Amino acid sequence: MDFDVLADVLKALADPTRLKIISLLSARDCCICELVPLFRISQPAVSKHMSRLKAVGLVHETRKGMWVFYSLKPERLEEVGVSLAHLPDLSAELQYLAQQGLLVTCQ
Repeated sequence: MDFDVLADVLKALADPTRLKIISLLSARDCCICELVPLFRISQPAVSKHMSRLKAVGLVHETRKGMWVFYSLKPERLEEVGVSLAHLPDLSAELQYLAQQGLLVTCQ
């Protein structure tokens, strides 16, 4: 990986919101509408973060009907030397929101 590409990936990871998204995606694939209540920011703001992560190859999108689900590409993180083991586990946050009925599931 050349320096410019590495710098772009590391810049994308330098944002706390995007790091939290990476941690959430390590627990499971998510739709934008599921991430909005977690961050308490607008859907366009979450989409912009996802676009940045997608642009540097850290996430992959899959369309299911009118929904777009995002999944993590852990091999890309490994290429730049980032271990998921160093990120906080946010799966409990997803479970709590689901129990409270605040997590939207697109089907």
